[in-house]
Amino acid sequence: STLPPPSRPTSPRAAGPASPLVRRCKTVRSRRHARQSPCWRTTRAATPAAARTSTWTASTMAYRPAREGNLLSLYINNRAGGLIFHRDFSPNAAKLDTNEQMQLASTFSGLALIMGQLAPSRPSSGMQLLEADGFLLQSFDSPTGIKFFLTAEPDAKGLDLVLREVYTYYADYVLKNPFYEMDMPIQKGGKFCQKLDRMVAQVQDRR
Repeated sequence: STLPPPSRPTSPRAAGPASPLVRRCKTVRSRRHARQSPCWRTTRAATPAAARTSTWTASTMAYRPAREGNLLSLYINNRAGGLIFHRDFSPNAAKLDTNEQMQLASTFSGLALIMGQLAPSRPSSGMQLLEADGFLLQSFDSPTGIKFFLTAEPDAKGLDLVLREVYTYYADYVLKNPFYEMDMPIQKGGKFCQKLDRMVAQVQDRR
């Protein structure tokens, strides 16, 4: 007669669902096995500490914007090229007396006029940006012929937008003043100067 094959011992999985204690032991054993596996050690060795540090430094510096240059001085000339307003915004601005400021402002107007005449196409907007080794000179002409000149450090950006904001303050707080006469010096300490200083302070803080 043929004997039946020997029966295999029944495993806990075949016998039915394991108890919570058995499942917990299996989970701990599987985590311990994952820590000790060669694959896990190879992954860690592929990214050494020095490489992770350099990557972190490079990614952090990528989000850090480069410092931009500060604003230096503002000059406003009337239609005849005479200085009617001047203000320094930085201790790095050139130290000039009143006569030197007036001479420099008239030179800016003359330079803008020369650049407009030398332009190959007519009509020309004249001088807009003059770049030098130690500073930048941004120019803006209003529709009424008033010229705005802004000097800044070589790395400064967005000077044209700053001058347009200055012109907005000029139109709102100078031209709308019933006691102001056109082409006359702008009184310091008024609402125009307060708005100007506040705007420049915000621009300097962002830089």
